[in-house]
Amino acid sequence: MAKGKSYILFVTLIIPLFCFSAQAPKRKAQWEKEKRELLKKIKQAQKILAETESKKKASIGQLNAINTQIEANELFIQSINHEINALDKEISQIYSSVTALEGDLAQLKKEYAVMIYAGSKAINHINKLIFIFSSTSFNQLLQRLRYLKHYTKVRKRQFDEIAKVKALLKGQQVAAEEKRKEKQALLQQQNQEKNQLVALKQKQAHTIATLNKKRDELCKELATRNAAVKRLNKLITDVVQEEVKKGGSVQKASSKSTNVVTLTPTAKALSTNFDENRGKLPWPVNAGFVSGKFGTRVHSVLSKVMVENLGIDIQSNKGEVARAVFEGTIKAVVFVPGMRKVVIIQHGEYHTVYAKLQSTSVKVGQHVKAKDPIGTLYTDKNGITELQFQLWKNNQKLNPELWLMKK
Repeated sequence: MAKGKSYILFVTLIIPLFCFSAQAPKRKAQWEKEKRELLKKIKQAQKILAETESKKKASIGQLNAINTQIEANELFIQSINHEINALDKEISQIYSSVTALEGDLAQLKKEYAVMIYAGSKAINHINKLIFIFSSTSFNQLLQRLRYLKHYTKVRKRQFDEIAKVKALLKGQQVAAEEKRKEKQALLQQQNQEKNQLVALKQKQAHTIATLNKKRDELCKELATRNAAVKRLNKLITDVVQEEVKKGGSVQKASSKSTNVVTLTPTAKALSTNFDENRGKLPWPVNAGFVSGKFGTRVHSVLSKVMVENLGIDIQSNKGEVARAVFEGTIKAVVFVPGMRKVVIIQHGEYHTVYAKLQSTSVKVGQHVKAKDPIGTLYTDKNGITELQFQLWKNNQKLNPELWLMKK
């Protein structure tokens, strides 16, 4: 095979494969990171579920933990599918390369055999010295010398090309085997996760069925919660109104308008910094998952009942410490029936609210920084440890989940 033809084969088949393989590690690293985060989330939910199950009583908290595991498990399987699909493409590319290289190698060997046979007929049966010195002229002698030298070079180049193609072929065959083993391991992992998902969905169905038998109890719990939410809502409104009375940081523009914060330069800078940290704020607990979304939603068991959440609920571990998400000043530390102890922190025109605390470690007027501890979460009779976290801008309720960094 000519040198040009071999080079074209290398460019058209091997180079694209290398480009594909160069991108694969980046995607793989991303998927591995996603899987590590999902596994961490699954383990956290498992730990929290174990705490609620220790009470031997089905609860909304148990269902929330199961739902979180199912969601994370499904995303984990999806991530594995991405890896398997990418491996299939890599393996397909490699096998295409192997097939082409095998054909190329066979052609090179065939051409090399023809060259050796022709050369042996033309040269090997005669003495090379006689062949050179039997020239009829000096020019013919030079031509014969050049011919012998060129013939030797061609044979060596053809031999080298065969060796290179053999090395490439062996490398691709090894790579294909490695990718095949990697895919097999992923398929086994995928099968394990699917079995786990089936078990979780069975547990989910059983928990829902059990809770459906306790509808009256759930309705009472919901009524108690709604009353507590109203009390908490009034508390936050009162905190803002108190600032109005002080004539300090808040003023009322008109009877129809909402309360608007008039900030000092220092408070304005704090508010601006807070606003710039949308999607970057640390979580108010070190471990946990969102068990109750912001806004109005259908109850997880009572299908025809709507539930309003002024913030988000974060289910966590027993004894978990709540922490400030941003620097600010403690504006309230109070007890609200149904919400236990509550801490409100002002960040310029923003306020963050931390409810369902067993104990607090701050006092009104105290300045705190991001991640400073403010109290310990309360664990109820069902073994559920949950923080109610809210975010307000003046008297406008915001979705806190949009402001917290992605887990």
